[in-house]
Amino acid sequence: MANHDTIIFHIDVNSAFLSWESLFRIARGESDLRAAAAVIGGDEAARHGIVLAKSTLAKSFGIVTGEPLMRARQKCPGLIVASPHYDHFVQCSAAFMELLRKYAPVVEQYSIDEAFCDMTGCEKLYGQPAAFAHSLKDEIYNTLGFTVNIGISTNRLLAKMASDFEKPNKVHTLYPDEISKKLWVLPVDELFFVGRSTASRLHTLGIHTIGELARTDVNILKYHFKKHGEVIYDYANGRDVNIQTDHRTANKGYGNSTTLSYDVTDRQTAHRILLSLSETVGARIRSDNAYISVVSVNMTDCEFNHSSRQTTLDSSTNITEVIYETACKLFDACWDHTPLRLIGVSTAKAGNDKYEQYSLFDMTAHASSETSSAVSKNERLEKLNFAIDKIRGKFGEDSVKRACFVDSKQSHMTGGINKAKRTNQKTSSAKNE
Repeated sequence: MANHDTIIFHIDVNSAFLSWESLFRIARGESDLRAAAAVIGGDEAARHGIVLAKSTLAKSFGIVTGEPLMRARQKCPGLIVASPHYDHFVQCSAAFMELLRKYAPVVEQYSIDEAFCDMTGCEKLYGQPAAFAHSLKDEIYNTLGFTVNIGISTNRLLAKMASDFEKPNKVHTLYPDEISKKLWVLPVDELFFVGRSTASRLHTLGIHTIGELARTDVNILKYHFKKHGEVIYDYANGRDVNIQTDHRTANKGYGNSTTLSYDVTDRQTAHRILLSLSETVGARIRSDNAYISVVSVNMTDCEFNHSSRQTTLDSSTNITEVIYETACKLFDACWDHTPLRLIGVSTAKAGNDKYEQYSLFDMTAHASSETSSAVSKNERLEKLNFAIDKIRGKFGEDSVKRACFVDSKQSHMTGGINKAKRTNQKTSSAKNE
């Protein structure tokens, strides 16, 4: 194997929620879910009843992540369904990241159960990348009790694709000179950033494998998919154009979504859900002393069709109201009034630098008998947001809520795993104080 200037590991926990829930149960003297036909599922009464993670035995029955629990039970009548303990998951994730930081100069957490590690230049410390990856994989299991897959390549895209090869508890490489042999033979559906809708459209064009996509005229793809066509063309050829390791920013984006307990059919309800999501996202951004400059919304309708839209802001921000107002505009431009079962708000291009393009309409004059000064509306909102964060941190996030959520069944800070993470962070902060 040729020498490579850059070495990236993508490390992904195998069936994270099921593995971590199993550890939680084993600690209480209960059986290991990983040895049974078992899944981790959401709240069926609230229609969050989907498979979040599955055991190997459950997978043998054809059960897939994301399908309704009712359908999973039809495939496997004796299926064990366990509810998730998110607070425990956050602790497992933190321990996982801490172990990675023992060895990797740069660790970028990609989600609660996966991370990219820049191992460039570490060969003299740890030996050949693949051999070290095997020892790291084993140490994670022996120390933390769960297995991982590790993908190795020269960029993040290929490393992530490699980690999705055969599972569980495996190490795979996908270097540029291995693309034709290992990547191009895969179904186009397995390429990162190719969803079900895109894959279906590619099939109608006669494109069924990643290799066929890589050899397609990029102008044809741009005609049918606009900018997305160029992105997936680059990905099929192993070019990591949008997934770049950033040594400066720990968290490049913040987002949250919620699966709804009812179909949303009206704009007012949808906007209220966007506000609850924006509250959580904004709080996380401010907690990291960060600012974002891209906002996007995504939605899944009752027929499981996905759509999204994003925009770049004129100014970086950490203000809930700005994120919310932008999300509403994007939502209104994107929604075709089909009933929705999932809504999400995401942000990107996060950093610690603040810049603001002042607008005449954002300025309000405050006059007194002695002075007259112009104060930015956003500056006042930022101070208000930080004050609210402080109150919620001390007295609980339900201590302050907007009037539209009073006596509402909709949570004012939609969170799921993020709520557990916020709670965990508050507990840690209190201990440190």
